[in-house]
Amino acid sequence: MLSNVTAQSPVSIGDENAHCAPAFSRRKGQRVFKRRRFRQMHWLIERLLAEAKSLREEAKALPIGIAKERLLQKARQADTAAHLSQWLSSPGLLPPE
Repeated sequence: MLSNVTAQSPVSIGDENAHCAPAFSRRKGQRVFKRRRFRQMHWLIERLLAEAKSLREEAKALPIGIAKERLLQKARQADTAAHLSQWLSSPGLLPPE
């Protein structure tokens, strides 16, 4: 039997951190919470390629082993993501008709 299990209140997905967020106010004269925006200074492709380069440099300093392989795998994933991003933003890619 599950006598020690307590039921949780019904909430929607993503509400696990709802108690941390400030409450929204709709009254006149009170400010509404606004999300801070962060503007990226470099393109995604540039950031991914820089990350891949730094991961490869970090892997060079490590001896052969699991840690080195994981860094090289992350570098390959960053390279692949950069190429996919470049391909998706290319002017030759057209949506299906």
